[in-house]
Amino acid sequence: MKLDILLFGITTDLVGTSNLEIEVPASSSVAHFKNEMTTKFPQLTNIQTYAIAVNESYATDETLLQENDVVAIIPPVSGG
Repeated sequence: MKLDILLFGITTDLVGTSNLEIEVPASSSVAHFKNEMTTKFPQLTNIQTYAIAVNESYATDETLLQENDVVAIIPPVSGG
């Protein structure tokens, strides 16, 4: 199934784009999606943690993805 991916902050720099489209097997979980992304983009292992949002809501590793979901990868934010 197709997913639209949005990347923010350092993840944009690591992957080289702010959005992309990927294919994952039907009924994939967020955990499976993370594994797929680090396989395709091993440079993502350079950040230790990041949040995942699915259709603008934060998701857990157990969240199941659906065709055409919009998945955002949100790295930790710091500043002041």
